[in-house]
Amino acid sequence: MDAQSTVKRRALVTGGAGFLGSHLCDGLLGEGYSVVVADNLVTGSLANIEHLRNEARFEFIEKDICQPHDWGKLDFVFNFASPASPVDYSEHGIETLRVGSYGTFEALEAARKSGAKFMMASTSECYGDPLMHPQTESYWGNVNPVGPRSVYDEAKRFSEAVTMAYHRYYRVDTRIIRIFNTYGPRMKIRDGRVIPNFMWQALRGESLTVYGDGRQTRSFCYVSDEVDGILRLAKSGEHEPVNIGNPSEFTILECAQQVIATTGSRSKIVYEPLPQDDPKQRRPDISKAKRLLGWEPRVALHEGLKLSLDHFRRAVAEREQLA
Repeated sequence: MDAQSTVKRRALVTGGAGFLGSHLCDGLLGEGYSVVVADNLVTGSLANIEHLRNEARFEFIEKDICQPHDWGKLDFVFNFASPASPVDYSEHGIETLRVGSYGTFEALEAARKSGAKFMMASTSECYGDPLMHPQTESYWGNVNPVGPRSVYDEAKRFSEAVTMAYHRYYRVDTRIIRIFNTYGPRMKIRDGRVIPNFMWQALRGESLTVYGDGRQTRSFCYVSDEVDGILRLAKSGEHEPVNIGNPSEFTILECAQQVIATTGSRSKIVYEPLPQDDPKQRRPDISKAKRLLGWEPRVALHEGLKLSLDHFRRAVAEREQLA
């Protein structure tokens, strides 16, 4: 996918106005693709792609991808459409299930009709509250199919099943990426994810809310590393799922402390009960990504927090102006 060989190629990015989808658009344009974004803006934002408005190789279509559409000739379909934060998928549970089912079928049909390659953006939530640690792609997970998080977890697990079915039955050239906690500029503030929540509280001088005893763990991947992994997987011929995430593991309490240090806040830490089905630990085994893609993350958490700080400061200021 070097720029010279792909200058005339066209990619569809569903959910391209979202946090990660918009960064993927930047990466694809850098690879020489023409990019068309389909997003119904339920959770995405035009602000995320405002900088691309005058780019000749970029097109935005406000569209619910659960509905059929003639996209024209495509060379690659990146299916990144879905509410992804706890706040968003809790509020839009039915929409999350619809986009993970009907939306995935429509995106795969677009790829099949064009003979295009396809990537399904899946999630580490497929592992649920894992009994294996770290999590390898061969682990089937420990997921509550009827709990409050199931609208997201099971939508993504179903999407993976549909993607593999299209590969097996229709020979669609598919890839599945399991994305672990990713952060960086363009994240929505107070979206229920760890870093935006902590940044909001720290920058406002509020106490940082840690659920449970704070010993549950997460692994945080800076967005530039995540996009690098996505593009490398896109170039590969791998059809089975691949973990793309940062294997450096932090407790939630350690993350809170790093956010306080990065922001220079005098915030304290308070504790509240752990939400139902909240995973106790999360860490990707990236041996497969290293072997197949030559990929591993380069940005440490303290570096990524510094790179994200200006964005979160602006987001807090904008939110407060609207209050």
